[in-house]
Amino acid sequence: SMTNLQEGDLLWQPSAATIEQANLTRYIGWLAQHKGLHFAAYPELWRWSVQNLGPFWQSIWDFCQIKASARGEIALVDDAMPGARWFPDARLNYAENIFAQSSSMRLSLLYEDELSATQEISWQELSAKTAALQQALLAAGVQKGDRVAAYLPNIPEAIIGCLAAAGLGAVWSSASPDFGAKAVLDRFSQIEPKVLLAVDGYRYGGKDFDRVSTLQQLQAGLPTVQQTIIVPLLDLPLGGLENYSLWADAVRQHAAATIPHFEQVPFDHPLWVLYSSGTTGLPKPIVHGHGGNLLEHAKSLTLHNDVHPGDRFFWFTSTGWMMWNYLLGSMLAGSTAILYNGNPATPTLDRLWDLAARSGMTYFGLSPAYIAACINAGIHPKQQHDLSKLRVIGSTGAPLPVSAFQWIYENVPAHVALESMSGGTDVCTAFVGGARIQPIYAGELQGAALGAKVEAYNSMGQPVVNEVGELVVSAPMPSMPVQFWNDPDGERYRTSYFDVYPGVWRHGDWIKFNQRGGCVIYGRSDSTINRKGIRMGTSEIYACVEAIDQVLDSLVVDLEQLDHASFMPLFVVLREEVTLDDALRRAINQRLRNELSPRHVPDAIYQVAEIPYTLSGKKLEIPVRRILLGDDVEKAANPGAMRNPQALDFFIELASQLAANQQS
Repeated sequence: SMTNLQEGDLLWQPSAATIEQANLTRYIGWLAQHKGLHFAAYPELWRWSVQNLGPFWQSIWDFCQIKASARGEIALVDDAMPGARWFPDARLNYAENIFAQSSSMRLSLLYEDELSATQEISWQELSAKTAALQQALLAAGVQKGDRVAAYLPNIPEAIIGCLAAAGLGAVWSSASPDFGAKAVLDRFSQIEPKVLLAVDGYRYGGKDFDRVSTLQQLQAGLPTVQQTIIVPLLDLPLGGLENYSLWADAVRQHAAATIPHFEQVPFDHPLWVLYSSGTTGLPKPIVHGHGGNLLEHAKSLTLHNDVHPGDRFFWFTSTGWMMWNYLLGSMLAGSTAILYNGNPATPTLDRLWDLAARSGMTYFGLSPAYIAACINAGIHPKQQHDLSKLRVIGSTGAPLPVSAFQWIYENVPAHVALESMSGGTDVCTAFVGGARIQPIYAGELQGAALGAKVEAYNSMGQPVVNEVGELVVSAPMPSMPVQFWNDPDGERYRTSYFDVYPGVWRHGDWIKFNQRGGCVIYGRSDSTINRKGIRMGTSEIYACVEAIDQVLDSLVVDLEQLDHASFMPLFVVLREEVTLDDALRRAINQRLRNELSPRHVPDAIYQVAEIPYTLSGKKLEIPVRRILLGDDVEKAANPGAMRNPQALDFFIELASQLAANQQS
């Protein structure tokens, strides 16, 4: 194995063949040929793209061959944020551009779950099922602008439902069936759907989860739903449900329809509503438009992820995370999308590497948590699987530590590019990520995406290099939200992104750019630790602590506030049979002191059974901090938006002990 990597070590360089075949190279050639623009390297191309937003996005429209019934002359009206309007005269449809890629030469989807063999879905079948479901939706009264909500796992029916709704100009919104009734109602009741697509239950980790009683609660809590269409994954009795039909019947009734309808809608017509991880208050219902997500996904998946027609593109995701929408977006670049519905560790963590080998996967998207689990399990994919077809591993969802870069480069073939990306539900894309014509350095994202003017701002609102700052986007992007649902004066939208730097999007992450344009993300800026004048992201502490063999998971918060002495407790989940004793405490502190700094050493370490997580897989840093500072639990956290609300009990108990100690 390699000696221990340091941040900034060169890990991967594109071969001459990789550069020649990259879509970015093709795009640079296209700009030279059609626009007389010449760029020697990525940084110059990026600078042009953010300084010439209208011409840049028009070039993406042409280069990616966007299908539209009208485009209009104007690309951008009023480039202020919020308020920028893109392509005001355009008429198009996101779903039509997915089907524009249809080909008898390749599959549309590959699907696998814990039980069944791989299902192959042709473009012809996808088209016919989408057309039939559209007729079923129309029969249920769905019109342009109505909402179609889905309580579905990552199955082909979710893709079909989304394409059918989008094709009609209806608005799609999905939640994963591991969300409980309250979490789903917190989301869907805000948008008042007319039709609900749902499963009766699902299988995960070898266990069946019955969701029929949840469906009863959803029907009761969503009075606007006129029809529920059920995919009977578990064939459970459906007693107590009303106004429902089975998916197969709904589609069979309308089997005469084989070609979907594509309503031509304005650029900013709502496509889907996504929700940000509501750790406080109701989740924010973020409305994305057809045109903005179409242009952004075409750009991002073609030029940054470097997806080519015929690629087999996979991301491990549920329907409750924006990466599901992004996985669908890969089809805009001609991919066959691979869907996996189940536990990535059933029967073992080798499951997805095995899927990669068997399916001829070319792009494997995962999360830092999955890599950490692979490290803990001690698996060695390249020794056990044929990964010769794999070209890229993508990672997103959390900062990717150097240890994860090292494990990937020791355990997958050396030709594979590791593409760490970061963005958000709010823009339904990554605004920092990969560029296949550039080298990859340990611990770094390669750079800001084209058309995304991402910068690090200091507290004075000035851009900084080689210094940690707030991640901001200082020029508009087409995939910024059209609006929040039920936010007529735009107040909630403004306070979410524009309340710190007027007219500039503040995303809520700490980021540092280097001279080369590469960057490191340190975690959420709103839960970041400021100790003895030094700002620290929590991610580096997790990377260090979780690399210790006995530690499975961790959470750190800093209770420093004005007139409140700094107290930084660390909470650890340990392997079975391991107890936190003085020796392990010393080992953890020693490692933090040595690897990071004395400032990173916690004031106390506690063993907990589990770390609290949101449904979208984020650690509840801010709510735990607020609870320990004495806030009411009701104000600090929303249990309906949590994967494991019981995990808060430990912190509530500790809060009362800390309060008692402070008084004594």
